[in-house]
Amino acid sequence: MTIKDTAEEWEVRATATPFVGNKTSVRTDDVVMPDGSVARRDYQVHPGSVAVVALDEQDRVLVLRQYRHPVRQKLWEIPAGLLDVPGENPLHAAQRELYEEAHVKAENWRVLTDVYTTPGGCSEAVRVFLARDLSEAEGERFEVEDEEADMELARVPVDELVRGVLGGDLHNNCLVVGVLSLLAARAGDGLDALRPAEAPWPARPFEA
Repeated sequence: MTIKDTAEEWEVRATATPFVGNKTSVRTDDVVMPDGSVARRDYQVHPGSVAVVALDEQDRVLVLRQYRHPVRQKLWEIPAGLLDVPGENPLHAAQRELYEEAHVKAENWRVLTDVYTTPGGCSEAVRVFLARDLSEAEGERFEVEDEEADMELARVPVDELVRGVLGGDLHNNCLVVGVLSLLAARAGDGLDALRPAEAPWPARPFEA
C-alpha cells in the first residue's frame, strides 16, 4: 500500500466570499457529500507561505521571537513569510524572508517538507526549506515595522529546540515541523538526499 495524499475535488453547489482582507479572505462553499447531502464549509483562503530552517556550522538554528495576537503569546519561530504574488518561486520568497528578518544569506538550499497548516479550516500551504552555509547578508538591514519591530533574534542548538518542542514549550507550527523534519532527515538518508530547492510543489505551482 502506498501512503500518499492525492488530489480530489468534490462538487460545490454554491460559493460566497463574505469577507475579503488585505492578504486573505473567507469563503463559504456548499459541498456535496458522498451520500448526496450538502454541507456548508467555511474556510480561510490563503496565498501560501514559506519558512526556513537556517542551520549554522555549530548546529544551531536561527529563530525569531515575535508577538502573535490571535494566540496572545510571543512565539519562537523560524523565518517565514507569505508568497507575495501568485506563481512566485518559493525559493526566492524564502531567500527574501531570511534576508529581511535576519539579514542572513545561505549558499545551500534544500526542501525539508511541504505541509498544509490547518487543512480543516484554511487553504494555507507552506514549503519549509533547509538553508545551510550561512553568512551575513550584504547591504543595509531591512526596515521592520509593526510586530516585527519588537522581534528578537537568536541561534539555538537543534537539541535544545527539540526538547522545547517535545516539552510543550515551543508551539509555532513551522518551527515544530521544520526541526523535527531536520531530525528525521538526518536519521534517514541524510540532508544531502533532501529534494532540491526548486522541486515541484503541486499545492502552489511556480516557474523555476
